[in-house]
Amino acid sequence: MCAAATAGEGPLLVLAAAGTGKTRTLVHRVAFLIEQGVPADRILLLTFTNRAAREMRERAEKLVGDEVASIWSGTFHSICARLLRRYGSSIGYSSGFQILDEDDQKKLVGEIIKTVAKNPKDFPKKEVVAKMISEAANESKPIEMIAARWQTKTAGVDPEEIAKVAEKYAARKLELNSMDFDDLLVNGLKLLKTQDRIREMLQEHFLHILVDEYQDTNGLQAEFTDILAERHRNIMAVGDDFQCIYTWRGAQIENIMEFPKRSSATTVPFPASSMSQTS
Repeated sequence: MCAAATAGEGPLLVLAAAGTGKTRTLVHRVAFLIEQGVPADRILLLTFTNRAAREMRERAEKLVGDEVASIWSGTFHSICARLLRRYGSSIGYSSGFQILDEDDQKKLVGEIIKTVAKNPKDFPKKEVVAKMISEAANESKPIEMIAARWQTKTAGVDPEEIAKVAEKYAARKLELNSMDFDDLLVNGLKLLKTQDRIREMLQEHFLHILVDEYQDTNGLQAEFTDILAERHRNIMAVGDDFQCIYTWRGAQIENIMEFPKRSSATTVPFPASSMSQTS
């Protein structure tokens, strides 16, 4: 743990099995960076649950005090939402955009199906269509490809009609100044990829980026952190390459396996007693 928490600058990959101290390592890494003079508000800590982010922030506060309060910490979705509240106007959303929950999403998809489908009663259920749209977003694949895949699961799927529903759903959300949870990731990444000034400002701002449970990232999340870390290259990915929980959200185990290749990363293996650093 000590070697990972107090490592120098540059990309770090920390591989560890459950119960070996991953969370403790992240907490002590945050504390170490602050003790070294890194402003807390220039540290970004990304997790998969708000509870995990809150617990790590509280534990770090016990080590270094109230300064931890200004750290950027939260889930990928909450951090993207925070950025989009500030800069979303550059991609067509006002700062007061509404975030649709799962029920809102299904209701809106259901309304659109009634206006698009030739035979709404024979059309796939709104829950199924919403799932297709979500898979397409998280996997960055055309909706027609996802719909074709679902033909093996659900009878009567017409990829072209599904695509029309998805297109109208996207247009309707923009009209309503709304995003669903998947849009937070999609638009957060879009913000970085299309708005040069904002991207460069954020790349300069975040001196250190720490990602918990990196094996559960999908393509959108991995690219999001890769782009943010381009300027300073201080990204620490912590995870277990034998575990992938969020496969249903498009998680790609390849992200953690290919991290050294993408980042020329330093690998810090566990257990702590045998840690070494290799470039």
